[in-house]
Amino acid sequence: MAVQVIGRSLMTSDQTEHQAKSVGAGGWVVSFLPGRTLTIEQATAAMQAAEAVAVVGILADQVGLTTLETVGLAIQESPWERDASCGSRWRRGWLAK
Repeated sequence: MAVQVIGRSLMTSDQTEHQAKSVGAGGWVVSFLPGRTLTIEQATAAMQAAEAVAVVGILADQVGLTTLETVGLAIQESPWERDASCGSRWRRGWLAK
């Protein structure tokens, strides 16, 4: 995954068709977030998120699910308890202490 900035005014990626464009005064707009002006750090994070979604889509295809189905199912709490010998438990996508 690689977000690239071209000419200090356009952000592209080799993983997604989405783009971010500079609108001046340090502001950036991202193709899938119309109407929002972001900082360059936020625009970069948004582009990285779009890349991650593209990867999830490829993996979802491999298990016969849509990207949205995969994300929705993955963020639900697991019905299985981890064995106490495994240490910490996973809960809602975050490591629970």
